[in-house]
Amino acid sequence: MSSRAPARPVRLGPRSVAALVLVSAVGLVAIGWPLFADAGSALTDHAADAPWFFALLLPLLIAVVVATIADCGMDAKAVAMLGVLAAVGAALRPLGAGTAGLEPMFFLMVLSGRVLGPGFGFVLGAVTMFASALLTGGVGPWMPTQMLAMGWFTMGAGLLPGAMGVSGARAKPRAWGRLRGRRELVMLSAYGFVAAFAYGTVTNLYGWVTLGGDAADAGGIFFLPGAPAHDNLVRFLAFLVATSLGWDLGRAVLTVVLTMTVGDALLKALRRATRRANFEAQVTFEAPEEALRGEAPHRT
Repeated sequence: MSSRAPARPVRLGPRSVAALVLVSAVGLVAIGWPLFADAGSALTDHAADAPWFFALLLPLLIAVVVATIADCGMDAKAVAMLGVLAAVGAALRPLGAGTAGLEPMFFLMVLSGRVLGPGFGFVLGAVTMFASALLTGGVGPWMPTQMLAMGWFTMGAGLLPGAMGVSGARAKPRAWGRLRGRRELVMLSAYGFVAAFAYGTVTNLYGWVTLGGDAADAGGIFFLPGAPAHDNLVRFLAFLVATSLGWDLGRAVLTVVLTMTVGDALLKALRRATRRANFEAQVTFEAPEEALRGEAPHRT
């Protein structure tokens, strides 16, 4: 039996959970409130509120990091790993150039969230999307929505069974919690496939609301302010099928293929790095033996 300690993800404590709930609630309201606005309301234009959303999102992301540090003592090593993974993810995004939704960064986010936990994963996803937008010139009013959606995407992988990422979860995991090998890859692939469509749905909500519709488009696919919620839901589903289904399918299939082919090796590498970093190690200081005996320190 190996004596090495298992690689635990960065755990979620009460402050981390509260920060994640807050940023998620704010994000849901910021993305979805135009659906409930009146027909004559100016609030249905996401392009106008995007700068304010971005200005609010950044301090909330910082709050998640601060809360994680306060809960589990996440140190410079964890922040350094966050920067490295964000840089790698940002570099992967242009490789597919967005063609047919082929974006290899998504599989890295799934595996990173799985190993490093939901709190770390949320921040990693948002930071990676921000960095990739700067790298590819994709900065625009849609970026806050993409950052939030990618944060949720990566966080979800950290919430899958067996991550042991919640404060106090130090007991022996349940039988289903020790998924490893091919079973774990199948679970992550299934999550990546479904979550890729969820990511596309959230980000397309921004474009659908921004494009808008009018009375002449009563039977169309665009958002119609003031229309009943069920009518707009039908329109939105038609919009997804007509505009993004192929892109979301390409993203989902590529995530599955990469996870099943290189996922095992990358999971081992991430767990090895996490184990060696030992994020939760407590630093203690011991007095020299001379001080304990009341003697002056020996000088050479």
